[in-house]
Amino acid sequence: MLGGTEFVGRAVTEAALARGWHVTVFHRGRHAPPPGVTELLGDRTTEDGLAALAGSGDGPGGYAWDLVVDTWSGAPSAVRDAARLLAGRAARYAYVSSRSVYDSPAPAGLPEEGPVVTGASPDAGGDVSYALAKRGGELAALDAFGDRALLARAGLILGPWENIGRLPWWLLRIARGGPVLAPGTPDLMLQYIDARDLANWLLDAAGSGLHGPYNLVSRSGHATMGQLLEACVRATGSDAALRWTPAEKILAAGVEPWTDLPVWLPPGELYDTIHAGDVSKAYATGLRCRPVEETVTDTWKWLEELGGKPPQRPDRPAVGLDPRVEAELLADSA
Repeated sequence: MLGGTEFVGRAVTEAALARGWHVTVFHRGRHAPPPGVTELLGDRTTEDGLAALAGSGDGPGGYAWDLVVDTWSGAPSAVRDAARLLAGRAARYAYVSSRSVYDSPAPAGLPEEGPVVTGASPDAGGDVSYALAKRGGELAALDAFGDRALLARAGLILGPWENIGRLPWWLLRIARGGPVLAPGTPDLMLQYIDARDLANWLLDAAGSGLHGPYNLVSRSGHATMGQLLEACVRATGSDAALRWTPAEKILAAGVEPWTDLPVWLPPGELYDTIHAGDVSKAYATGLRCRPVEETVTDTWKWLEELGGKPPQRPDRPAVGLDPRVEAELLADSA
């Protein structure tokens, strides 16, 4: 596991350990890995940063590892260097990519064969967009591993260990109680995946020898915006009252969907891109997504263990609506 201490990487590590697998975690040492792993330290962005991975070792089929899982979202050159180093030492390489690699805006129902962004390179540094970084990472994995490379094009990811802040923000806001600005209509269909379901599918798929790209997210409508927020109310046990407010009114106030109000997007091109992708290929190979209630409840329990202070990736801006803006909109709706 390249990484393995936060969010998706943590979920993959925990899932592999639960299966009784022997797990090696290669990371920078900024966060403690789960107990029971073999730990290798290094910074893949520095010269000789991969030295800890270059040691000798034999495993099944002459490989040191059956599978490498990589969640990197920075410079594609870091994926290139790791993949090249491990091509002869690992049987398979699973790269957690993103549906952001598709040419934007992606129409509703776009399958894996849809057009992807142009201009991506496995040799690019860290000065490229997220979409180009992820596509460059895909190209790097394919270049080194060919049909031994699995590309998991994840969509919106939620669940315990989230370090982006989307579901944690809703849970913490709803936990405070009182009137809560709820955007749009409660029947708006969502498409997302619990990090643990992503992890389980990834390990199953790699074990089955699957390769190439897979859109990895729930079916659209696996949950609605209303079901998500109502689950937050139940999980926190608060007296929050959801005040559903028309999208037009929210947008007119300058509120940004997705960032100010995480997860939510009003119907339109961006909504189709995020919440209406074709996932039939992944479901045909066994993808299973747990109920939204479980994702929300487990995330709240995790937040409580942290004292209500979720981690925040330093390379991502904090999300959430300014309380003053919410208060103004609620007052205007009263």
